[in-house]
Amino acid sequence: MLVNAGVEIHRARAEVLDPHSVRVGGRTVTAKHILVATGSWPVVPQIPGREHAITSNEAFHLERLPRRALVVGGGYIAVEFASIFHGLGVQTTLTYRGKRLLRGFDAELGTRIAEEMSAKGLQICFGCEPAALRRKQGIEIEFTDGSLRETDLVMFATGRRPNTARLGLESAGVKLAADGAVIVDRYSTSSVPSIHAVGDVTNRINLTPVATAEALWLARTLFRNEPTPIDHEQVATAVFANPNLATVGLSEEKARERYGAVDIYKASFRGLKLTMTEKTERTFMKLVVERASQRVVGAHMIGPDAGEVIQGIAIAVKLGATKAQFDQTIGIHPTAAEEFVTLREKTA
Repeated sequence: MLVNAGVEIHRARAEVLDPHSVRVGGRTVTAKHILVATGSWPVVPQIPGREHAITSNEAFHLERLPRRALVVGGGYIAVEFASIFHGLGVQTTLTYRGKRLLRGFDAELGTRIAEEMSAKGLQICFGCEPAALRRKQGIEIEFTDGSLRETDLVMFATGRRPNTARLGLESAGVKLAADGAVIVDRYSTSSVPSIHAVGDVTNRINLTPVATAEALWLARTLFRNEPTPIDHEQVATAVFANPNLATVGLSEEKARERYGAVDIYKASFRGLKLTMTEKTERTFMKLVVERASQRVVGAHMIGPDAGEVIQGIAIAVKLGATKAQFDQTIGIHPTAAEEFVTLREKTA
């Protein structure tokens, strides 16, 4: 796509020299604007034996599947890769130092996704934090409480850090946050007016579609004379675990912080297509409604194709639809998605 658009690609390491110059492979390139979009890099805790573990970078380059795997972390990447390994038949354990998965999501989602994953046979250990790894016949993990566990593969999914090391940004006058993120304003411009940044390197909302949108907004600002600030409100996202989880808008906790009084509508049910099987997986749906205006400010789901369902719901939430407008919408029967327009009884 870049080549077709006429972009000249330099396959070498780049270093920013000043507000308008970049050194690339021994050559200096100048430009009116410089855009930093170098993403982020996995963080592995500084514990003994850390070299025996992998991250998501190496996960797709394994020569063979391990018999046993232990995934460390409780966020998107940890939950997704634990589901991938488990789905491929690997004896998988997910360990997390906290008490609930997916910190930052609606609390109920974190609790329920753990229940569903455990019901499928994936082992989850809360309050478990590795202190050291040792190579034996497999890999022995020693936890901070002194307990030991052996596995064949350890994957750390314990966060990512903005990828700004040795890029020359600070020397060029660009201010960085403590974690290395490029500090930008609402137009994605750094402390140097000619240097901009989008995506994970700014550590705002670290999602691929958000990075794409930030780039589009920046392009309009710089080249169309249409100043377009970022819009990070009501961003929909999905966690492709087993089962899927998706959400848009505010969690119940954040909505109460922002608005005070909210109404909560929930449903938990066994999908119709599962009723003739022995599967016990349940779908969960939740709407968060600002009480004063009756706007739906959050929609959350766990279940098959949750990402597909929430993508459509996200349009209504973005447009400020009210609970009455949800109720006026005729559902498509028999689907799980129709539950979002048939929720009638408040649970809180």
